[in-house]
Amino acid sequence: MSRTKYGPASKARRKRVSKMAKGYRAGRSKLHRVTLETLKKALMYGTRDRRAKKGTFRRLWILRISNACKESGISYSKFIKGLKDAKIELNRKILADMAVNDIKAFKNLVETVKK
Repeated sequence: MSRTKYGPASKARRKRVSKMAKGYRAGRSKLHRVTLETLKKALMYGTRDRRAKKGTFRRLWILRISNACKESGISYSKFIKGLKDAKIELNRKILADMAVNDIKAFKNLVETVKK
């Protein structure tokens, strides 16, 4: 009677982990135990940062809108309040894009809000 061994499964598991650690330097890609720890951290950071990216972009958009508003002589908060009152539903991503690429349209929007 022979005993059950896990050689092929273990090798496959290590191989899968090694593939994920491609590009890591030194022991982080060569030593299985170190590689596992590194990958676990990397996956955690990736998850955290995908969520954080949304807030980072929102802050960037607000900054761009705010600077464009200052050039047009209105504060960011008054501009956003004016948009809500005028029932203009544009999100900050679109407004920021307008502020950077289509300045004329953005200034028209500011004039609409000022009225």
